Amino acid sequence: MNIRKAKSEDAKGIAKVHVDSWRTTYRGIVPDTYLKALNYEEKEKIWKRAIPTGSVFVAENEEGQIVGFANGGKERSGQYTGYEGELYAIYLLEAYQGKGIGSSLAKKVFEYLKEIGFNSMIIRALEENPACKFYGAIGGKRMGTEEIEIGGKEFAEVVFGWNLE
Repeated sequence: MNIRKAKSEDAKGIAKVHVDSWRTTYRGIVPDTYLKALNYEEKEKIWKRAIPTGSVFVAENEEGQIVGFANGGKERSGQYTGYEGELYAIYLLEAYQGKGIGSSLAKKVFEYLKEIGFNSMIIRALEENPACKFYGAIGGKRMGTEEIEIGGKEFAEVVFGWNLE
């Protein structure tokens, strides 16, 4: 598995992982109408804008296909005093989950956040997301919950925090 900084031409592959992983991870949790409405083209536009910031990392399989990605940066809400950074997203295709790839991607984001001067970070995840166990396993401390609306349905979102020093 190759973990590297994303390049502009990776946007299409990242978009595919983004949409496909949402559809498998959140099936039965998030309304089907919302999941069906996700589209590759829209996500590709988002990732084309995000990649030049240097905060996006990809995991490639042996064939060079993107099978996962992660990105992070400054904590966006300002609600978590002492937590400067945020892991914005980390997604893997279902077939590649549970193989240590997520930990490697998270480590790349942790290193990036430290390089830009952040010593702590958070991530938000739907409480029903099986990845919440993963965040605890890689050192995240549960700090609380927030409410979020997706597809007309309310969800509890768990906030995990890390000290990166």
